[in-house]
Amino acid sequence: MDYFLQSPQWAQFQRSLGRTVHEQSGPGWRFLAVEESNPAGKLLYSPYGPVAESLAAFDAALAALTDLARSSGAVFVRVEPVTAGFTAAEADSVLRSRGLQPAPASQQPELSWIVDLDRDFKEVLADMKPANRNLFRNIHKKGVTFRSSQDPAEIAVLLEFLHMTAARNGFKPQSDEYLTQVALSLMPAGAATLFIAELDGHPIAAALAYDSADTRTYAHAALDDTHRKLSAGIPLLVTLIADAQAKGLKHVDLWGVAPEDQPDHKWAGFTAFKKSFGGRGIAYPGTWDLPVRKVRYGSYQLARKGAQLAKKLRARSRALANR
Repeated sequence: MDYFLQSPQWAQFQRSLGRTVHEQSGPGWRFLAVEESNPAGKLLYSPYGPVAESLAAFDAALAALTDLARSSGAVFVRVEPVTAGFTAAEADSVLRSRGLQPAPASQQPELSWIVDLDRDFKEVLADMKPANRNLFRNIHKKGVTFRSSQDPAEIAVLLEFLHMTAARNGFKPQSDEYLTQVALSLMPAGAATLFIAELDGHPIAAALAYDSADTRTYAHAALDDTHRKLSAGIPLLVTLIADAQAKGLKHVDLWGVAPEDQPDHKWAGFTAFKKSFGGRGIAYPGTWDLPVRKVRYGSYQLARKGAQLAKKLRARSRALANR
């Protein structure tokens, strides 16, 4: 799979936000790394990277990242090596032996859900729940149609529905400014597409997807709660998947899902939704840090752990006081 967060289009988008982005490559490896900052100072973050064909290539990429960190004044490098010549199960021993340590929190999902498209679309549909197939085939009878757009101005459709969903469910979506810049940077380049469901010509649901060389990533979606009973988000996603196959893409990445053994996970609801489209789970090694300025990084970790301990003690004191 080709990961969009390591694509030239994503680098272009990050630069449009005013961020400093580094791209390097060598035999069997490449990376996109963005300069960020946290309490430790500057860091280089390579989302779902570096990309490497083998463990030796990963080592070469890591060496290049380390050199870049030193020359740019970064305290540490943060990586998420999803393709690096080792499995997620092997990651802990492989990465620790190279001086990396788990980051305080994962930045990108460690579990995702993939629908493979290298087969007849009838087989793709057959893997979905019957209700999904039936909606896709019959919702037109209720006056619902679907279209795609690469006009940045139409991002306003998705933004309106995201505001509705946020108000209803109490979550905080990406800012309007961020998603507007996504549209301005990626849609004219053909790297992002907005899919819209309409009822009698009026939008009732929308989904934004990003395309890399072989994979479409389902990134943002929301609907008008007024027409919730139509379940237009289901055939809208099937349309997005069908369009990806028609364009010759090999996979649709439905993005993060909850672990199977955590039914109360905050992602449990939309995990069930994603799994209803068939597909397979994929596990990633997670987010790891490679300290470059080790003393400063160590001080940052001690301060962070101290703050966490103080927070726990305050919470415990409040609980005791309320007994």
